[in-house]
Amino acid sequence: MANRPPITPDLALRLGRALAFYFKAQRGALPVLIGRDTRQSGAMLEHGVAAGVASMGGDVLLAGVLPTPGIAMLTRSVPTLASVVISASHNPYEDNGLKIFQGNARKCSDETELELSRLIRGSQLDGQGPIGEGIGSIVPMEDAPQRYIELVLGKFSPVLDLNGVTIAVDTANGAAYRTTPNVLESLGATLALVHNHPDGCNINRNCGSTHPEVIARHVTATGAHVGIAHDGDADRVIFSDETGEVLDGDEVLAILGLDLLKQGKLRQSTLVATVMSNLGLDECFAAAGGKVIRSAVGDRYVFEQMLEHNLNLGGEQSGHVILRDYNETGDGLVTALQLLRVMVSTGKRLSELRRCMKKYPQLLVNLPVREKRPITAMPEVEKALGEVEKELGRSGRVFLRYSGTEKKIRLLIEARDTAVLEPLSERILGPVRTLIGA
Repeated sequence: MANRPPITPDLALRLGRALAFYFKAQRGALPVLIGRDTRQSGAMLEHGVAAGVASMGGDVLLAGVLPTPGIAMLTRSVPTLASVVISASHNPYEDNGLKIFQGNARKCSDETELELSRLIRGSQLDGQGPIGEGIGSIVPMEDAPQRYIELVLGKFSPVLDLNGVTIAVDTANGAAYRTTPNVLESLGATLALVHNHPDGCNINRNCGSTHPEVIARHVTATGAHVGIAHDGDADRVIFSDETGEVLDGDEVLAILGLDLLKQGKLRQSTLVATVMSNLGLDECFAAAGGKVIRSAVGDRYVFEQMLEHNLNLGGEQSGHVILRDYNETGDGLVTALQLLRVMVSTGKRLSELRRCMKKYPQLLVNLPVREKRPITAMPEVEKALGEVEKELGRSGRVFLRYSGTEKKIRLLIEARDTAVLEPLSERILGPVRTLIGA
């Protein structure tokens, strides 16, 4: 929760000081860019970071409310020393977080994070700031939303005309409440907006990408051709087709990947998905002559695989899609525009396009646990996993891991036959409950 440890104004101040000290040694006298979503606590933390940077002689540009991908895009175009996004993404409004982009708009390396953490926790910077004219300036960047809008339009206005297209849009009362509608209307779309009036406390509340049923209902109620729903910081997007059926990120990856493959624009004819992505994605891509490689869960790991293999498309089931030809991070608006471009260029409805991928039935179970005992230290569980994997063979898969943020273990099981999912999952979860169930 914001204003409770660890997300406090003091942490924000110390982070700002550490950023200015660390990055000034590498990149010189460039400003630090700070942006935030619409949470009530955002301005409080924004001012804390800004004060910390200025106290170490660094200059600050305040972008105000702007999507995370907008901050990433501006980080490269301004240019900046580094940037900070103040957001808790799809979490409730009481939460908040601090995300750092380096000057190249990429997330920090493990080594950089460790050094910043050391500076934040330690006393090395105490009493080290300048006085008088050496203190940094803090300047509002009032045209930040328009800059992001223009950067996006510069890439899409030559190739995308949305005249005659009605789009239902749920901005989750979040950071994209101005930018996404502005871009879509500039391209000629007619909009049916919902949840685009943030008050500081309604971000993600029963709306946005974590409540896809809302945009699905809105599509059918308004007769829209397609629906798009962001999360609070708009680095994700979930879609509804014109019938009110929701698409997940795997289906979006399939549509975008196959289109790029057909155009010869998909590097190495390969995309990155996570270990949680549906096997149907691999099958439809293999049938078209493409390839899917897997990463650990998390956009950071997707991006690492994209960098390692020099790829330009990757993403997750959650709707977090990275199109490196446009941005170095997930960008819900860019993803939406790419999907709309495919719809317009092919003349196909989204309900038709999604048929390119046949999804395997999946079951995902989140089981509370007393402790996160290594799976390798539970022979009964390992034995059950092995038996299920052998039984599924190539017609399914099973994946067991602990949550990174909660005391839960997550089981994903996938098979051609829905009827086998629960019995097979219980064979694995039974011994887990006995050994470490909460």
